[in-house]
Amino acid sequence: MFSEIFKKSGSIEVICGSMFSGKTEELIRRLRRAQFAGQKIAIFKPKLDVRYSEDNVVSHDLKSVPSTAITNPTEIFLMDSDVRVVGIDEAQFFDDSLIKVVQTLANRGVRVVVAGLDTDYMGKPFGPMPALMAVAEEVQKVHAICVKCGNLANHSHRLTKDQNLVVLGEKDVYEPLCRDCYNKAIAAEKSSKR
Repeated sequence: MFSEIFKKSGSIEVICGSMFSGKTEELIRRLRRAQFAGQKIAIFKPKLDVRYSEDNVVSHDLKSVPSTAITNPTEIFLMDSDVRVVGIDEAQFFDDSLIKVVQTLANRGVRVVVAGLDTDYMGKPFGPMPALMAVAEEVQKVHAICVKCGNLANHSHRLTKDQNLVVLGEKDVYEPLCRDCYNKAIAAEKSSKR
């Protein structure tokens, strides 16, 4: 029997980058491929992310998949035991307990695909993402296009003066910038405060 011969091999895949880089789109693509192959999937997202939907993971280009919104990463363990592939979107919004949850799942033979911002609007490593990248079998960094110069963007520049770490928003709140344009924007903001 195939199921008896097939050996489950767990793994961790991380998709990271700035806002508007296609992280969620890539997560959805990978999960749909697994589903097409007959693998049972489960998708999770932080309960606080209600930008497009409370019940779906939705990319900026409005591709979506049904998901479960959770507050604590340990809620992932409540999924069906026959799930083969777990997707987690907006992982930067979870606390560091996500790292242990993801590793436990992979050790149990589950393929875990995680998507999230690798840095916050200040350019600093964001939440559990750096540690997840360190323990992953695969890390894919995706890039947006800088809205100022057209180069590859890897920074999420915040357009508002809100100083809170977590500010949900779209193009009205964030813009993708390359390193040079980001540094210029930050320098301009600092000089305008003087």
